[in-house]
Amino acid sequence: MRGYFGIGVEGISKEMNLGNLFRSAHGFNASFVFTVNAAFNPKRAHSDTSDTPGRVPLYQFDDATSLSLPHGCRLVGIELLDEAAELPSFRHPSQAAYVLGPERGSLSPALVERCEFVVRIPTKFCINVATAGAIIMYDRLISLGRFARRPVAPGGEPEALPVHVAGDLKVRKPKVSVS
Repeated sequence: MRGYFGIGVEGISKEMNLGNLFRSAHGFNASFVFTVNAAFNPKRAHSDTSDTPGRVPLYQFDDATSLSLPHGCRLVGIELLDEAAELPSFRHPSQAAYVLGPERGSLSPALVERCEFVVRIPTKFCINVATAGAIIMYDRLISLGRFARRPVAPGGEPEALPVHVAGDLKVRKPKVSVS
């Protein structure tokens, strides 16, 4: 997959949730993680069993105005706002930083103002911040990754997958097990 992404939160009330989010970010190959206006101590995030801050850069910003991103990185807010784009219809930027709000609140108006895009996960109500972050990262992976298209019929055989072998492009058919 081309490009990179980072993911973070503004404010946090439960370090366990942030540890889960950061562990998922590590698993989805995030380039960096960050916090904005959040008192976060990685040693207290026991749910991050992969030690993300020890393997992926962690940036901590005091407030929305001090948030600094790499040149060309587009800030995407994740929030249940009426005017937000629905996630299934959103095209992820190749260089993005996703920011989620705190568990018991929303992204601050100052941070929403900084966002180039605001996206909502189409749920009836707010979901756990770590779960929301994992959904965003999974959606990014399946929409920007290089995967075979899904079959038309349930249980159908997917299209051939391109495979790079010693510099040559070859095509292989994925194995489909039928019981």
